[in-house]
Amino acid sequence: MNGATASTPSTPASSKRADDLAIDVRGLTKRYDGRAVVDDVALQLRAGRICGFLGPNGSGKTTTIRMLCGLLTPDAGEGTCLGFDLRREGLKIKRQVGYMTQKFGLYEDLSIRQNLDFIARLFELDQRTQRVDAALDRLGLTTRAQQLAGSLSGGWKQRLALAACLLHEPRLLLLDEPTAGVDPKARREFWDEIHRLAAEGITVLVSTHYMDEAERCHELAYIAYGQLLARGTESEIIEQAALTVWAVQAPGAPALLSGLLAPLKQAPGVLSVAAFGSSVHVAGQDGAALDTAIAPYRQRPELHWSRAEPNLEDVFISLIGRAPDNMGPAVAAAPRRTTP
Repeated sequence: MNGATASTPSTPASSKRADDLAIDVRGLTKRYDGRAVVDDVALQLRAGRICGFLGPNGSGKTTTIRMLCGLLTPDAGEGTCLGFDLRREGLKIKRQVGYMTQKFGLYEDLSIRQNLDFIARLFELDQRTQRVDAALDRLGLTTRAQQLAGSLSGGWKQRLALAACLLHEPRLLLLDEPTAGVDPKARREFWDEIHRLAAEGITVLVSTHYMDEAERCHELAYIAYGQLLARGTESEIIEQAALTVWAVQAPGAPALLSGLLAPLKQAPGVLSVAAFGSSVHVAGQDGAALDTAIAPYRQRPELHWSRAEPNLEDVFISLIGRAPDNMGPAVAAAPRRTTP
């Protein structure tokens, strides 16, 4: 499967006005040592939308985000970000983008206020004191303004990092796994703020590994091994995957379920096998082949089988199982894909 045929965007490119697109790129490619870390990625995102950017570690999410904000130059591809040419106007893009990195990147030996004032100086902002005060108030940091950044918990560091991203009033937020290692309450508060920002017209592209966060996005893009495999709303992606899913339970005998994982993963017709609480989901695209694969196990009285509705995790696990590994030895010599 390749990025050109995996999925159709929720709104066709031809129907989108160019001035309504915060991100409009195609053929985006970046290679390291002959390997395509990002391979022919096309992505469009309308202003004021929240797009969840999902994929396993090493899939190309961070590299894509860095190309979009002008920190990396693509080896191939073209397009615009906030109406500016991705290749020629990187500096203009940077001035209107807020980029929140995976790791906390502010100074731990400075206070919250000192960090924000430093960022305001870097952007040469006017009315620095008023801007810093407004950012502190918006993110609930006012009472901690004098606290050293290095003494903050993960959730409070996250708030500070987001406040720093918003100081220069960006039109686009690029958030790279911003809630990794943050407790559920802080994650919920963070997402409430993201939706408030989107309601104000700010566009958000956020990478995440959490399925509950993916469900809070307006639309999703899934990348694996550098290739964009699926694009659309949650319901569109699930529908396009056309998966058949069976759920199996073994009441009072969880070890039985654990023992099923390995053999089912090897069975013909099975695309993914994943544990969900007290049940295991077994998914495939060919319903008849999947029925044949699980038939021997359905004869066992201790196992209870039932049809299940596919969810995002079923879809994404099955997608990565079908994606070509760009770390394989033949990748460097493989011909480059073209988009119809």
